[in-house]
Amino acid sequence: MPLNLTKTYPQLLELVHMNAAQRNNSLQGIFARDMVNNADFKFREKQIRPTKIEGEAPMQTLFKHLTSREDKDEKGNKLGSRSFEMARSERLHWIKHHIEEKRITNIDVFSFQDRIDRKDVIRTYIYDLEQEYIIILEPQRSGTDYYLLTAYYLNEPGGKKQIENKRKKRLEEVY
Repeated sequence: MPLNLTKTYPQLLELVHMNAAQRNNSLQGIFARDMVNNADFKFREKQIRPTKIEGEAPMQTLFKHLTSREDKDEKGNKLGSRSFEMARSERLHWIKHHIEEKRITNIDVFSFQDRIDRKDVIRTYIYDLEQEYIIILEPQRSGTDYYLLTAYYLNEPGGKKQIENKRKKRLEEVY
């Protein structure tokens, strides 16, 4: 488990050989180091915060979104549950690297007006073209902070195409 704390981008965390409890402890250690206990967790001078869902601890909601994916039925309908996803989890430590903009080549930062629950919502995307990895932020209404919504490897059918379409229709300004 401590070995994963030494991993850096673009290495992947070593999780395959761990049982669920060991894996969770290792991921929680990375999450605590990079986000929970990081007072300087900011993107372009804006503080990054977890989204709030009633009845859930905000940081645990965020952890869940960064290490699991929504379950869907055969028709693609959301089931309201989430399951562990290896591809997201083994890249958890990449978030801090991208948020701090340590690498500027093959990274595209853009904002796009998404349609979410019949509302227009501006979201900011940090897209690693080489590693096919995306981080999604949502600017708070105040404009001073971001919500970190999720981050994932683009391994789903159509995922990369969807992001490429958003890049083509990007807003002129990064919010």
